[in-house]
Amino acid sequence: MRFSARAVCTAIAGASLAIASAMPAAAQSYYEGKTVSIVVGTEAGGGYDIYGRAVARHIGRHLAGKPTVIVQNMPGAGSAKAAEFLFALAPKEGATIGLIFPGIIVEPLLQPGKFRFDPTKFEYLGSADSGTRLCVTHRSSKIKTFDDALKMPSNFGGSAFGSSTTDYAQLLINLAGAKFRIVNGYKSSIDTVLAAERGEVDGLCGYDSSSFRAQKPDWFNTAEAHMILQAALEPFPELTKLGVPHIWQYVSGENRKIAEVILAQQEFHRPFLAPPGVPADRLALLRAAFMATMNDPDFLADAQKMKLSITPKDAKTVTELVRQMYASPPDLVAKVNKALKP
Repeated sequence: MRFSARAVCTAIAGASLAIASAMPAAAQSYYEGKTVSIVVGTEAGGGYDIYGRAVARHIGRHLAGKPTVIVQNMPGAGSAKAAEFLFALAPKEGATIGLIFPGIIVEPLLQPGKFRFDPTKFEYLGSADSGTRLCVTHRSSKIKTFDDALKMPSNFGGSAFGSSTTDYAQLLINLAGAKFRIVNGYKSSIDTVLAAERGEVDGLCGYDSSSFRAQKPDWFNTAEAHMILQAALEPFPELTKLGVPHIWQYVSGENRKIAEVILAQQEFHRPFLAPPGVPADRLALLRAAFMATMNDPDFLADAQKMKLSITPKDAKTVTELVRQMYASPPDLVAKVNKALKP
């Protein structure tokens, strides 16, 4: 099985809008006078909260009846608390949607029985962005290329097992042969960056490229740092032009199939979803409104001011990618789990 975003990205916003316009009048009038809640599975002020509030400011204009849209933060357990609420407790009338970490969509595949929700049963609206993860070292590090990381031991900072900074470094140790020593305990990516500036670690892996650009513009494509590897299902053209090698140059064959299960989640990096059981006509309106928002000039201008990357995926694409992941054979899932462990 091969994950491919291009193979499944077939619908466009215009088609979604055509579907919405054909909905019965009862569905079109449902949102008049209503309040729509976007449940964000993180604390206020973080990247996902910023995306949620940006969408909240604009999506109401694209729903008939122009409802009020608010954000409710529900942090906890890497968005699992919000996912469980949306799956089992949230109203299913179409006035509650969510934004959660993509990793929590994958975790029930890797740890079956641990979570009280089924990601394959959510009704996905789409994703506001797709992501690329980076391995980055400080200019003072002896690791200036990924080839150096294959030859020389180095210290790479992480948060904890299950975090992107730890998991991506561990993945590259096990699948590519990187000689990283993972130093866990840093609260966030930016804390790890500061540790690299202090000389505590050489750098970090799993750094979201859009966060990197926004948080450390003095590091992005400057002499202050070395971008030694990009990790995504497909190379990001801008990074490729800058000479940043792609993970498939170092991971191939069976190891590539293992890595693809993890990298696929980056294609729905900012996933918006509705609870299972939302009426089909209202779900179509939500999906159309989401894609219309992603193409709204006012929304895009707002996102640009906040330095938010917007590379949307539609509902069909996200749904198919989740389906592909959960169709992974058990032996492959076991290998993925092994690749994420020391």
